[in-house]
Amino acid sequence: MAANNRRMSGKKGAQVGSGGQRRKGLEGRGPTPPAEMRKGHKKNRVANAKAKQAVRRPVARGRGGKSASELVVGRNPVVEALREGVPASTLYVQQFIDNDERVREALQLAGERGGINLMEAPRPELDRMTNGLNHQGLVLQVPPYEYAHSEDLTEAAYDAGEDPLIVALDGVTDPRNLGAVVRSVSAFGGHGVLVPERRSAGMTAGAWKTSAGAAARTPVARATNLTRALEAYKKAGITVVGLAADGEMEIGDLEALGGPVVIVVGSEGKGLSRLVGETCDFRVRIPMPGGAESLNAGVAAGIVLYEAASRRS
Repeated sequence: MAANNRRMSGKKGAQVGSGGQRRKGLEGRGPTPPAEMRKGHKKNRVANAKAKQAVRRPVARGRGGKSASELVVGRNPVVEALREGVPASTLYVQQFIDNDERVREALQLAGERGGINLMEAPRPELDRMTNGLNHQGLVLQVPPYEYAHSEDLTEAAYDAGEDPLIVALDGVTDPRNLGAVVRSVSAFGGHGVLVPERRSAGMTAGAWKTSAGAAARTPVARATNLTRALEAYKKAGITVVGLAADGEMEIGDLEALGGPVVIVVGSEGKGLSRLVGETCDFRVRIPMPGGAESLNAGVAAGIVLYEAASRRS
């Protein structure tokens, strides 16, 4: 009996209630984070491993080559990139980040798109990745862009039963101009854009955003040597037309725009380089009654593409 009393004496008595004071502690904390964001979860470990491999993996080179991976840094830039459909492989989110509207939208957009790894990282790691930039707790990794080869652009045209309509850029270094040209090529039924490998804008996140989605359906090719690529086009029976303020004729007088053609656009300040200009079959100018000295690459390409498209319709 004494043993029984000892066992009973160890039992806890009735607990005093909270009187509703702890009700807030029982309230929900919002939707459960994705498995990739939950520390210790198997999917979180897999996502972390893939993300680290993507950062460290050497860039492979195909026929047209690949660009280096890129980081979009900061809450507004990350959200805008996700809204515009910029390709992304990993969204890095700082641990214990203040969960404001932009952070929630970034997580929602990444989750809805699918195929984007979500990875939590401490602030020092994000500082290291971004070289100390003000990332505000959000970093988006853009995978390397897979460039086409210059021959791919003509093959696509011939496969569709059409004469090639290509724009080549010479010395254009602003990614936004490249994105605008890609958008114009897509709008006027062109078959792609050719850029040199060096001293030229590449398909960065900024170019993707400016293209307004056109970069997903219009290929960009990259040439080791732009002059040689243009000469190869000429040997294949394609007319190479260069835009120049001092061109010998106006675009409206050039009948060659109705056939297979490559339109070469130079930089706004320097125009066409000497070798590229000498390679062109024709050098034409855009009439500008308003007296402007030059147009940026995106606008100039759009005008000539419209003229070429009108002759083909």
